[in-house]
Amino acid sequence: MLFIHNDVVEQVLSIKDCIEVQEAAFKALETGGSIHRPRIDLYAPAERADGYYRWGTMEGWYDDIFAIRMKSDVVTWPKTADGGWTEEKHCIEPGTYCGLILLFSSKNGEPLAIINDGILQHMRVGGGAGIGAKYLARKGASVVGMLGSGGMARTFLKAFCAVRPIKTCKVYSPTPENRTAYAKEMSEALGIEVTPVASAREAVRGVDILSTATDSINPTFETGWLEPGMHVANSGHSEVPMDASSRFDIQIRQGINGLRMPDSKRIRMEIGMSPVAWIAGTEEQMKRLPGKTPGEGFVGNYPDFCDLITGRTPGRTSDDEITVYHNGGNQGIQFAAVGGLVYRQALAMGIGRQLPTEWFVQNIRD
Repeated sequence: MLFIHNDVVEQVLSIKDCIEVQEAAFKALETGGSIHRPRIDLYAPAERADGYYRWGTMEGWYDDIFAIRMKSDVVTWPKTADGGWTEEKHCIEPGTYCGLILLFSSKNGEPLAIINDGILQHMRVGGGAGIGAKYLARKGASVVGMLGSGGMARTFLKAFCAVRPIKTCKVYSPTPENRTAYAKEMSEALGIEVTPVASAREAVRGVDILSTATDSINPTFETGWLEPGMHVANSGHSEVPMDASSRFDIQIRQGINGLRMPDSKRIRMEIGMSPVAWIAGTEEQMKRLPGKTPGEGFVGNYPDFCDLITGRTPGRTSDDEITVYHNGGNQGIQFAAVGGLVYRQALAMGIGRQLPTEWFVQNIRD
């Protein structure tokens, strides 16, 4: 059994391969060649008076590999200077995180690998955005407007460059130092012109692809900023204004993002970044939780990727159409597909940390 750390993932996984394996896995949904169980979160009181403990899992199967991705976070929801709010998380202390992907063989049940999810998480989300741009952005799309300057924003831009002839990017982040650092790093990495700008409005004006890759739980742009021919790519659905749906000519969602459950005292929909959450704690402790996520109305029952690639719903037919690819859903499949690719690459290259398989099996039946 392999333990695959982030440095190994970074060594073996390219954005091009990440896009291709996810695209194949999503297509396999049509024939039963892949399957997944949407994300489910469980909340319990944490030691921080302003936070909650959150355990999140998602599962999927593709190409003889089953994956479960697990996250152990303490979550807070601080207010921002502009009156909005974001979701912050950590494990043990700010700046450290715990996310693991376990892989198993569906041939014989063997545990295959444990993978740190940091790099792979960013790559699988960026790869999803790349799939959306491949199918819905204008063929000659060359200008990106990037809202956000973190890890997701980096893989988003790499993915766009892999599927479209990107020449320039304007980046906005509320922290000047972050957007400046992003511009320098991505210009050097991709060989394109990346320019930091002082406002979200300037980042969006005149671009072919509007990308929002932030941790905001509020819209990051205004519906009135959308221009004919734009393609929109998001990380979280709250980033997109609820009324933007009326401006989109084509709306495609990647897949099923979460289970739909009736709200109750212990089950809530759309808590922070959680599609659905089971919640423990007293009435007083539950007051720490945020209210309904703004923007939830953007997630509608519109066609998904399989509808698009099978022709059940049309894609872009005009350069003037405004398109959006809701980059959420199918998460379990993503971890099975990309995790399986990483595992096989690491195995072939003889890298990763070997763990005795016998540590993870037993002779006692449950």
